[in-house]
Amino acid sequence: MVEARRVVVKVGSSSLTTAAGGLDADRVDALVDVLAKARADREVVLVSSGAIAAGLAPLGLPRRPRDLARQQAAASVGQGLLVARYTASFARYGIRVGQVLLTSDDVSRRTHYRNAYRTLDQLLAMGALPIVNENDTVATDEIRFGDNDRLAALVAHLVHADLLVLLSDVDGLYDGDPRTPGTSLVGEVTGPGDLAGISIGSAGRAGVGTGGMVTKVEAAGIATGAGVPVVLTSAVHAADALAGRETGTYFHRTGKRSADRLLWLAHASTPRGSLRLDAGAVRAVTERHSSLLPAGLTAVEGDFTAGDPVDLLDESGHPVARGLVNFDARELPRLLGRSTRDLARELGPAYEREVVHRDDLVLLRP
Repeated sequence: MVEARRVVVKVGSSSLTTAAGGLDADRVDALVDVLAKARADREVVLVSSGAIAAGLAPLGLPRRPRDLARQQAAASVGQGLLVARYTASFARYGIRVGQVLLTSDDVSRRTHYRNAYRTLDQLLAMGALPIVNENDTVATDEIRFGDNDRLAALVAHLVHADLLVLLSDVDGLYDGDPRTPGTSLVGEVTGPGDLAGISIGSAGRAGVGTGGMVTKVEAAGIATGAGVPVVLTSAVHAADALAGRETGTYFHRTGKRSADRLLWLAHASTPRGSLRLDAGAVRAVTERHSSLLPAGLTAVEGDFTAGDPVDLLDESGHPVARGLVNFDARELPRLLGRSTRDLARELGPAYEREVVHRDDLVLLRP
């Protein structure tokens, strides 16, 4: 933690706003004080929730709305207030900030995630502090991250971070409801086995965010699986986390860094359709890590175009992998079960290729 040179810090809505909605200037300033100090000897990327919550009070909304249209309206008002507050607060230290708004569609496609990386890397190189949030004002249900915990894990991988710090209104992961007597803080998680038997709550207590402990643990799994360790603690202990002092729950890295696009494909993309495979194709994809050829296809579902993400299903309909398809949905029915050699002879050399290349394919956890 002390040696981390590039750190992604994620803060939730409940740590920045009042229970009634609206930004709490003192809370924002307290977080900025910590980040400004940490930035003296490392690079910091901030993933900040709070736009929708900040827009509730100005729009006269008593609570977070359930419908997407009013959430987007609140985000439109609140995002400006949020960044303005950060800009003014960081200015006390002479630190410039840059706003980066993302949807999952922006970063699940190759060219888009390259652009996202270049923007974030250039902001850091120019001495600015990037503030990342989901672009709630334009995101649809189909292209939303759903919570900024997952976004933070993906950003940590994208910018090659050495550490991800998840700040919440709870001071770590407990082996039960922390409000129940007898529950204990889980100080370290070395792998998924350490979470067996732990009851993880799904809702935040403040009612202004979308995440809960479930999303934080899932985000930790994404980050650690990609080689980025994670500290989960409360916002009031942010200074301890960034200084390397013992606080909250520490999730050890469980895997190594993988190709950017494969992580985005697995965790940030929304499948536009599905391809059903026969048993032989399932084995080829999952055991031999082979490309998917037309001969292994039995059915096609959905309306997609070449380059879209699709799920690969086994004979029972369970997704076993996700990949970027090389054909439009309308082209595939006449290719089912046929060899590439026959297709090339009948339809031309353009059809002598994989339906999904192994370099564009990621296996899904069961």
